[in-house]
Amino acid sequence: MSVESVQAIDVHAHYGRYFRPHFTELVNRFLTGDAETVVQRAQRANTELTIVSPMLGLTPRGQADAVAGNDEAERVVRETDGLLQWVIVHPQQEQTYEQARRLLQSPQCVGIKIHPEEHVYPITEHGRAIFEFAAEHKAFVLAHSGDEHSMPMDFVPFANDYPDVSLILAHLGNGGHASGSPDHQVRAIQACRNANLYTDTSSARSLMPELIEWAVDEIGPDAILYGTDTPGYFSGSQRARIDQAEMPDTAKRKILRDNAVRLLELHGTVVDGATAP
Repeated sequence: MSVESVQAIDVHAHYGRYFRPHFTELVNRFLTGDAETVVQRAQRANTELTIVSPMLGLTPRGQADAVAGNDEAERVVRETDGLLQWVIVHPQQEQTYEQARRLLQSPQCVGIKIHPEEHVYPITEHGRAIFEFAAEHKAFVLAHSGDEHSMPMDFVPFANDYPDVSLILAHLGNGGHASGSPDHQVRAIQACRNANLYTDTSSARSLMPELIEWAVDEIGPDAILYGTDTPGYFSGSQRARIDQAEMPDTAKRKILRDNAVRLLELHGTVVDGATAP
């Protein structure tokens, strides 16, 4: 059975209107996709579940209404087969903590999403409050990483102090700028004294030859999850990168599906061992 038949779980995706004021209208359009578009592209990439956070709660940078985004995502995910939700916690929008307390009780919500870059706060200043909250609610966390306010090594002290909080350092290979080192997420995972840090493949850098293979050699396939950052990136390309990776199919299956099922406790949500018909 080929790995292409494995139905993936995309742990890092979005839906909605992307907006950067300095981007052209056409670029913003290309990076935009509603929930239906996200699911259609996921299906073509043989993906069973896509876990999303709303663009409404993340952009425009420094101006996003995370509260409105969470409310919208709760409704959209409930109405759209094939989606699950990350609830956004914005430490400077207190109501998001209340939303998270409620939504984390719902089977459609798998955990907390934080984005220090879009929300413009240093994780070094707000990480402890976020991790304390996550520990209290036994919540998994997905964090943007690799830029000024969210360098992967900055998360390590919090991961060390809160061993029961599991965290995905998103965007394997992202190093802050085009020439930045692609090893930040891997080095942070290696520096953590607890086995509670992971990374995902949701970056343009992941398309580089050898990066994912090198990461598997360094931290093992159990620490890497499949993510696309769709609609910002094209799901089919991200999926093909894993399918065609130079590693054993057992490692590819862990990245594409099994790690997400295990870590996010999705056994009651997905078809165990699912492969395409």
